[in-house]
Amino acid sequence: MTEQNYEDYWKLTLAYTDINGDKFYNTLKAIIDFINANYQKDPNQEYYKNLQEYVSSINGLNDTSLRKSINQFVKLGFVNSLISYNQESIDFLNAKTNRKRQSIFSKTVYKYSSFNSSITEYSAQKEINFLLKTLEEVGNLTKENIIGLMSINIMQYQKGYVNFTELTYHTNIAFETGFIERKYNQVGYLFNLLTKLDDVVFIDNVLYFEEDAKVIFGEDLKQEARKRDGYLHRIYKNLLKEEVEDKLYSTQCMLEKLSYPSLVASHIKPFIQCSNDNEAYDPNNGLLLSRNMDILFDQGYISFDNDGTIIYSPKLNQDVTKHLDNYKLDSIFINEKRIQYFYYHRNNVFRQSA
Repeated sequence: MTEQNYEDYWKLTLAYTDINGDKFYNTLKAIIDFINANYQKDPNQEYYKNLQEYVSSINGLNDTSLRKSINQFVKLGFVNSLISYNQESIDFLNAKTNRKRQSIFSKTVYKYSSFNSSITEYSAQKEINFLLKTLEEVGNLTKENIIGLMSINIMQYQKGYVNFTELTYHTNIAFETGFIERKYNQVGYLFNLLTKLDDVVFIDNVLYFEEDAKVIFGEDLKQEARKRDGYLHRIYKNLLKEEVEDKLYSTQCMLEKLSYPSLVASHIKPFIQCSNDNEAYDPNNGLLLSRNMDILFDQGYISFDNDGTIIYSPKLNQDVTKHLDNYKLDSIFINEKRIQYFYYHRNNVFRQSA
């Protein structure tokens, strides 16, 4: 690893944190209107001064807040050095709903944002892009991991992300150099930005893709996060894996009997509906499934009869049911306790009507 200066990377401050607020919208619109009105003019000091005056006339800001409010749109990727802008900026301004605006914001930040860019300098470092690709690689990011990422010169990683080993290295270095302590508050700006992006979610200060979080915690993320014991859940999954390995001699999906690289410990009686830890972490109240099978089972599109036959919800498309006709839960995975949990699932989770 090359030696780095751990003070030079991922510096971000935001003037406005409400992307649906009038100040965010009006400032962006003012910048774009000014760029359109001054097309092909030299972006010199006079140009920037006139831009500040124009934006100030819209929002009435003082000099410090004005510079910060303009600069954030460069860092977030909405405008390029104050002389051009991306199509997504227009799409953002034209969005009719907050939901659509959030998606366009997410797309813009992912594609273009660079925290080292400014009104006078362009940077090719795309930190959010790098962070989300790292999240995709490692599965989740703790607050400490994110601060560790802030210390990375991402231009040194041509693949566009770091793997788990590299992430652990940078997190540890951030601790050893004191970077963690010095930047712990500043990471709040980055956390705030991440909460505005589509399909990512924080659970107990750990960042996940929302789909992955629902697989782990269930549909009701906030409620489940308060109750779930992470260590007991790991043991629960380990016991399911050991059961499969004992009976099939390798780690496989109980239903498809395929050795997927990633399998889910899927509750039969949903975690949130368990009355106590004995139910919640009882391996008999679980099946080790592929992600696709887990989603169908967890959301009630399929259930199981007492002999392991798959039961299909009327809401499930016929092409899926035709594919699933090839499968049945093997009797080696059926016992009296699982049958009791299946009874609960059929009557409380399974989608019985169209």
